[in-house]
Amino acid sequence: MTSSKALLQVKGLGRHFGPRLAVADVNLHVTRGEVLGLLGLNGAGKTTTLRMICGTLAPSQGSICIDGVDLMEQPARARQSLGYLPETPPLTQDTSVREFLRFAAMLRRVPSSLQHDAVARVLSRCGLADVAGRLIRHLSKGYQQRVGIAQAIVHEPALVVLDEPTVGLDPRQVVDIRRLIDALRQDHAVIFSSHILPEVQALCDRVVILHHGRQVYIGEPTDDDTELRYQLRLQNPPDPGALQALAGVESVRQLEPMLFELVLADDAAALDEILAAAVAAGWQPRELGRCRRTLEQVFLSLTAGEAAA
Repeated sequence: MTSSKALLQVKGLGRHFGPRLAVADVNLHVTRGEVLGLLGLNGAGKTTTLRMICGTLAPSQGSICIDGVDLMEQPARARQSLGYLPETPPLTQDTSVREFLRFAAMLRRVPSSLQHDAVARVLSRCGLADVAGRLIRHLSKGYQQRVGIAQAIVHEPALVVLDEPTVGLDPRQVVDIRRLIDALRQDHAVIFSSHILPEVQALCDRVVILHHGRQVYIGEPTDDDTELRYQLRLQNPPDPGALQALAGVESVRQLEPMLFELVLADDAAALDEILAAAVAAGWQPRELGRCRRTLEQVFLSLTAGEAAA
């Protein structure tokens, strides 16, 4: 169950690079136990947004609060509540996994008396115990990503930020990292960027879509259409004009010989009218359900005609 307290609160976030607008007016929040996906075409502003949230890039405007602390006013304190995995994990290739995580714990100001337990904890959580003594350079890319996530959570931050955490992984490694990210929600708020729709669909409670640096959508991975759109299957269907003539029906589209898509003006009243008319006319209704747009449909409708940069 998620907490109502926002562990990340972003308002009016924007960034210019000279005359070029990279990100404009991004507003979002994440609570403990929640996974928020940042979705967009390549070049949409995902990494720029995450870099500003993590304090590695100063915003041109807007505010960022992490666990109630303003990142601009108290950067060191705010970053203590933050764990960050950039797209290229910041790994030291010639150290062992355990040595690297001990070093990461020290950098994150974990007290020396607690570092051993902190490292042991993340080795277990990230499935790294069996490779703890191996040099990082000898690990597969999937295990290196696990080490990257482990360094991001070794100090138990409230917020975990992951930039393209499954890029370059094979299908089995992708599944393993997804499971690990899903497990993080038990103790953290998580925000991650991706341009892979199934990845976002599988993991996220809410999705933000960026397009040309602007926030064009925020909501659940599947979204109720703003129109009252239903699919109706009839065993003995009439001409579409008979459905169009019913009170409360704004439009009718025949999808299959016995399947129709209807847009309604009034939900409850129109549904009663349709069902009563179908029974009275002998149309034999077999199915009536509300249409939901998939994340793919939402994404493509908002980025129509665009190619990845």
